[in-house]
Order: sequence, then structure tokens, then C-alpha cells
Amino acid sequence: MTPVKIKFGTDGWRAIIAQEYTVDNVKRVAEGTALWLKEQGGSRVVIGYDCRFAGELFTETTARVFGKHGITSLVAPGYISTPMVSLGVVKTGADLGVVITASHNPPSYNGYKLKSKLGGPSVPADVTAVENLIPDAVPEDLPTYSELKEKGLVEEHDFEQIYLDHVYQGFDVELIRNSGIGIAYDAMYGAGQSAMKKLLPNATHLHCEVNPGFDGQAPEPIGRNLTELAETIKNDDSIDLGIANDGDADRIGLFDADGEFVDSHHILLLLLMYQYEYKGIKNGEVILTFSVTDKLKQLAEEYGLDYEVTKIGFKYIAEIMAERDVIVGGEESGGLAVSGHIPERDGIWIGLMIAEYMAKTGKSLKELIQELYAKVGSFNCNRDDVHVENDRKWEIVKQAKEAPFKTVGPYQVTNVAHVDGSKFYLDGDDKWFMVRPSGTEPVLRVYAQGADEAEVRKILDAARAEMGI
Repeated sequence: MTPVKIKFGTDGWRAIIAQEYTVDNVKRVAEGTALWLKEQGGSRVVIGYDCRFAGELFTETTARVFGKHGITSLVAPGYISTPMVSLGVVKTGADLGVVITASHNPPSYNGYKLKSKLGGPSVPADVTAVENLIPDAVPEDLPTYSELKEKGLVEEHDFEQIYLDHVYQGFDVELIRNSGIGIAYDAMYGAGQSAMKKLLPNATHLHCEVNPGFDGQAPEPIGRNLTELAETIKNDDSIDLGIANDGDADRIGLFDADGEFVDSHHILLLLLMYQYEYKGIKNGEVILTFSVTDKLKQLAEEYGLDYEVTKIGFKYIAEIMAERDVIVGGEESGGLAVSGHIPERDGIWIGLMIAEYMAKTGKSLKELIQELYAKVGSFNCNRDDVHVENDRKWEIVKQAKEAPFKTVGPYQVTNVAHVDGSKFYLDGDDKWFMVRPSGTEPVLRVYAQGADEAEVRKILDAARAEMGI
């Protein structure tokens, strides 16, 4: 039987548990990782897992492969978030981080992410190098986990506490707690639950227990997946801010006091405003992925800051953050990063930053967004994830690139950009739609920006009609 070809996608390798994501295939990926690490002269790896099914089993499996190569595994006593692994690598001086997680994917998936010694995603060249070293054969004759513990090749570290100490240094947590701002937090059954209970003990906590099936829903913090959080806020006048994280707590979703979803486009702009105007951080660049609103470029220009647009995937942002000063970097899907922290997206960190922004200014989230609109104009963004067969998916992607649309519904296409997918500007620069394939699922992502929610829906419907999806 031919072994499965293991490919890393936008952020790690992901596959369906017991189908391709098996103990044997995890052993193979770990073997490729170990071989690469030894080439680099590395010998210590932080391994963490989130709340998904069998995370502990796959972590121990990985550690056993590393142990065979004499590599020491640093592990937590339980589940931890992806940013806790990344920070843990930096704080312990380890050579690499591995996270057993499928992030925001459906509950049937698990995955394997690589983290660099700088505290963010491994750069694409290193990921490719690991991928190329993954053997077809399954490593055999592995030491047991208990043997590795006895030999000191498995060390236990409290990475959650290391992370919490870092948060207390980075934020005025007491100000947030005593500000009178009512906060509701939805962990989506993910790895942020324990830390956020400790950081914000008086918040309203939703789905803060371990449920590997995530109640049957993908733990992605987007509006349509967070209806219970929205209703909780709408029904409680004391709640001013809603924060949600994905399965491994590196992504964020936000809600205002009316239970209205605030997307990542708006959060990125708010973070830039807070960093530049209130924290006085005026040196550095703004990095955005291709699907992020162009309003971020507009605000960067207003502040006299350089910006760069990358392909989609936080690893491209992290690569730049490792080499240059970046005030704010982020992607549409909820992965955001700021200066003053590791070069990693971190849903807890970003949620606390928005809460601190509100506490320091005494303004509601809605008021801060109105301040933002006064600078760049109001806008709305949304995305449809359309399930299509893979052949059809790639056919549409090819058509969008090679024979771009001239009109979409009532709109004229005035400009087209191809970076990672294809973005079509409509009747100027303030309206656009974009089409891009998912790297891990038979899904076509269709994004749009317009003046308001109704216009965005009209653009999305027109674009989908044009593509026959």
C-alpha cells in the first residue's frame, strides 16, 4: 500500500483523524521533523496539544520519535494554546515548537504545526525542508514515553503559567478587571479556556470546558459560529465586549455591546490606531495578507507608515516580523499580531489589547469604531465558504486568474489583483470581491467589501452567480 503523501498547508499539516491523521503518519511527520532538527544542530523541542481528540496520544507519539533521536521534548501537564507553545520556545531557549492542533478546522480533524525558535510559525523554506524529509516508512522500535521521562528526554514545564506571567507584564490586567467593562468570553471548547478563567475571573464564560467534538461545530470564531455568545450579550446589558477564540486560541472574534460581530478587518485598524495614537508606537510597518481590507493601507498611509501585502497565511507575516519592526500584522481569518509580543497570532493577547484600549479611553467598542470611520470611511466585509468539488474549485480559480470577469451583476470590474487568489475591484476601490481556494478542504472562499452589510451581500451573491456556485 502506497503511503499517504503528507503536505503542509497554509498553517501546518491537517487531516481527518483515523483516516490520514493516524499514529503511524504522525510518527512519519515527527521523523521528518527530527531529521531536519538534527541537521540544524537542534536538540530541544516544545510540544503542546489543544483540546482535540487524542491530543495527548499524538504528543506522546511525537516525543517518542524525538526521543529515539536523542531530542528532548518539553511538554505541558495538559492542553495549551498555540501561542503558549510559541512563547514557551522563546522562554526556554528551545530550538523548535510543535503543536498538535487543527486550529479552527472541524472536530474530525487534527494537525501538526511547526513553530520557530523566534516564537512564531516556522518560515516556509523550513517547513518545506521538513516536508521533504518525511519518510515513506513508519519509524519503528521507539522508546516508551515513560522510558524517556526516566532518561530526562521528556521534561514537564508549566507553559500556561509562563504565558500568564508574560501577559501580566504586557498589560494592565487590574485596570481591565476594575474598569467596569463587562466581558463575555467564548472559548469554543478550545485551549484558551483555562487561561482566560484566570485572567478574567469575573467575565461570563461560555464553552469553557473540554469537549473534543466542539459540540459538532468547527471552532472558528466567526459570526455565524458564535450565535450563543451574541445572544448572551444582547440579553445582558452589563456586557460591553465579547471575545471568542478558536480551538488553539490563536485567532479572535469580537462583539460589541449590542452583540454585533466585529470582524478582523476592523480589529486590525483598531489595533493600529491604539498602537500609534495612544501607545505612541510610531516606528514600524503594517503587514496585511491579500484578503484584508485596503482600508488598512489607507490608515497606514495617513500615519506615514510603510505597508506590505503578503500571500495568505500567517507564516508570511511572521517571516517579516522576525526581520523587521512591525506595529501590526494580520489576516482576515482572525490571526493578528502586534509589536511588543512574539511574532505570533494570539487571540487572547489581542482580546486583552482591545479591552485595555476601551479601559484606557473610557470609550465603547462602537465609539472606537466610529472614530475609525471618521478617518477611513465606513465599510463592511464578509466571506462565504462554498463547498464545491475539488475539480470545480480549481477550474474556477483558473478562470478567475486567466480570464477575469469584466462585470459582476450590476458592477463594473475596474481593476484586478492576483497575489493569492484573485481580487476584483468594482466601480472604484471601495468595493471588491475576491475568490481563493481553501488549502485544506473542498471549499472555495469568496470574500467581499462594500459600504454596508446589504451591499456586501449583494456583491457576494452577484459574484457567486457569475461563478455558478
